[in-house]
Amino acid sequence: MNEEIIFSGFGGQGALFAGQLLAYAALDSGLHVTWIPSYGPEMRGGTAHCTVVVSDEPIGSPLVRRPQSVIALNLPSFEKYEQLVREGGLLVFNESLVPVKPSRTGIRFVPVPANDVAEALGNVRMANVVLLGAYLVATDMLPLETVETALDRHLGERQRKYLDANKQALRRGAEFARDLLLARESQQGG
Repeated sequence: MNEEIIFSGFGGQGALFAGQLLAYAALDSGLHVTWIPSYGPEMRGGTAHCTVVVSDEPIGSPLVRRPQSVIALNLPSFEKYEQLVREGGLLVFNESLVPVKPSRTGIRFVPVPANDVAEALGNVRMANVVLLGAYLVATDMLPLETVETALDRHLGERQRKYLDANKQALRRGAEFARDLLLARESQQGG
């Protein structure tokens, strides 16, 4: 396995946190991992993305030009990365903030109303974790429980009060993706 993922959004949306959480979960599972953050000129409201590479073998280069998967938290990220996803790859995106339909063929799309789901849970800032849950179901890369354990082990002391809410957001994103993918299968099959 060698999975290259880009998480992208505005600063403050938690793209870096979601990528780091996946990296910790993969590392805790004994996999090789790189995590490279990138910030725009501002912390909040500017661009923020990170690149995560997960492999069962040593990673030759952490640089990713054509990712297998992208998790886009907003419209600018969707527009930037839709064309860069590798053929046969995956684009998970926040349908709450991306009012357009995908234009590409040859890749899989998982639209998730992540802001709406997170808001229903009481905190719109958890949309990043909702999308991570959807990604996990769409790829089967790691079990949901592994990421929940990573939350337990690596969530900072200041953020511990959000532990249960983050786990709920992760599960809701996973449920949403599972339902969406099952609905697609039944449409194609019948």
